[in-house]
Amino acid sequence: MKRSLCGAAALAVTLVLAGCASDAPEESATEALASADGCSPSGAEVESIQILGEFGDAPEVTFDAPVSAVLTQRLVVIEGDGPEVADGDILSIDYSLYNAATGDLIEESGYSEVSPTVLTLDTQAPSFVGVSLTAACSTVGSRVAGLIPPSEAFGPDGAPEFGLEAGQSLLFIVDVVGIKPPPEPPLERIEGEPVDPPVGFPSVTYDEQGAPTVTIPDGEVPTEFALATLVEGEGAEVGGGDVVVVHYHGVNWNTGDVFDSSWERGEPASFPTGGVIPGFRDGLIGQRVGSRVIIVIPPELGYGPSGGTSDGSIGPTDTIVFVVDILGVQ
Repeated sequence: MKRSLCGAAALAVTLVLAGCASDAPEESATEALASADGCSPSGAEVESIQILGEFGDAPEVTFDAPVSAVLTQRLVVIEGDGPEVADGDILSIDYSLYNAATGDLIEESGYSEVSPTVLTLDTQAPSFVGVSLTAACSTVGSRVAGLIPPSEAFGPDGAPEFGLEAGQSLLFIVDVVGIKPPPEPPLERIEGEPVDPPVGFPSVTYDEQGAPTVTIPDGEVPTEFALATLVEGEGAEVGGGDVVVVHYHGVNWNTGDVFDSSWERGEPASFPTGGVIPGFRDGLIGQRVGSRVIIVIPPELGYGPSGGTSDGSIGPTDTIVFVVDILGVQ
């Protein structure tokens, strides 16, 4: 169900926002003084960068490369009127990430209701602290830019696989969309009696552990996205960019074969909603923890654009169906 995350740009963001190991030197006395109040100062370098556009839209960025910083420089581009963020908060953000030495865009989120990324704010992080120093002290609704030196990003050697050479700084532009509530422990299993799927959907039966079996009906293969809730949960709502914990069972409608199932592996899976095929994402966002859903995904929202799966279990014109138990949001 996951789309490829092995591309350089996607992996770059995963490393940036998750925090990757670097050979960053220990903080000097000057660095400690600069961030003593928890807020990184601005500077002439970051202020020389022109950032236009509305909050929630991809920014228009212009600057004379190269620019660099010794410490993370922070510039408030748009000041929001929401609550101020604090260390430990789980933030929902949109972002753009540039190589500040070349002006090249490395990665940006989709700037849509399904695109926000989750960032846990940690201004004491041992690595990649620059992204948190940029977002810290902001209010929800703000757009903030951070010019981040190598010592507070990938380290002195940079990340050539992402187009970032040794000694090159990063420009990180972040829209603080919201503060997410702390996650609750995931459910062990879905409770509640499931209803039958609507007419036209496959039928679903369950074993004693709750593992589903999907039976594909006779007739034409559907070509439209369809979603039905089989058990209505009452937990947290799944949002764009959330990391979800789910049990899922995937069947190729055209062949009737199971192509992927966390139930068969014996443990639930965790992944960001932005890291899966569009149809699977659209079937999760807006649902609540504790829900069981059945999702019918036509090829254009599944594996059709990539020509099917590499193992041939899903062809480029195949419709697929998932039964998904939403156990938690991380």
